[in-house]
Amino acid sequence: MSDGPAGDVVRSTVRPHSETRGAAPLRTYLRTSDGVAIDSVYDPQSVVYDRVRDASASPPGDLVFVVAHGFTGDVDKPHVRRIAAALRPYGAVLTFSFRGHGRSGGLSTVGDREVLDLEAALAHARGFGHQRVVTVGFSMGGSVVLRHAALYGAPDAVVSVSAPARWYYRGTAPMRRLHWLVTRPEGRLVGRYGFRTRIHHQEWNPVPLSPVEAVPRIAPAPLLVVHGDRDGYFPLDHPRMLAAAAGEHGELWLEPGMGHAEHAADDALLARIADWAVSRAG
Repeated sequence: MSDGPAGDVVRSTVRPHSETRGAAPLRTYLRTSDGVAIDSVYDPQSVVYDRVRDASASPPGDLVFVVAHGFTGDVDKPHVRRIAAALRPYGAVLTFSFRGHGRSGGLSTVGDREVLDLEAALAHARGFGHQRVVTVGFSMGGSVVLRHAALYGAPDAVVSVSAPARWYYRGTAPMRRLHWLVTRPEGRLVGRYGFRTRIHHQEWNPVPLSPVEAVPRIAPAPLLVVHGDRDGYFPLDHPRMLAAAAGEHGELWLEPGMGHAEHAADDALLARIADWAVSRAG
């Protein structure tokens, strides 16, 4: 597979998070290990986290959330910006567009090489001096944070929302439509011009490690699996498989009335997720 840049890589001077709290977002192009330009936005923490906590714990400002969006998302989509805004009171937030999405370069491999994009984003986030990093992924991004933590060494905590447990699932109408989008030439045209998502035409070879196979390798880092009981893409056997594979280091939240991914995650749920991350990371 070949990937090309979406524009010139911006090289910015990185300042420590202690000097950037409350500052304007910093937009930067990152470069992955296989040479793809990844569009990213670093949002410094907006306010100091004021919940009661153990005095021996790390300062909240040391925390950064790295958010991995779902398929056809990107850093400029309103639902991705809303996630960032909801998390900013609890720590800095780094959002980015996966390859083939938005203004990033390359072509989407729908969860395979996207682990390289996340690894570049984590390295950039740590460059601001944050001692604690939490990855938060939604749908496709939820599978990526699981595989990344297994393959590259876990961050301080991992949150996977609305993720599949296994590949090639076609048991729901939305997933059958998604497979048409990815596998058919006319579907990829719809993805390019309708969703700003450029999809690679080649099939996986080899098939990447599945999310449920990745989960046991994340330990001892804490893992939170979040899933709605009205998810139209992946039924409840998916989160239950992930939670079972996680064992004692995993936690499962089945959310009543919740649908799929970012659009279904309301501000109250995002606040609970952030509280969990602050208490578990580090």
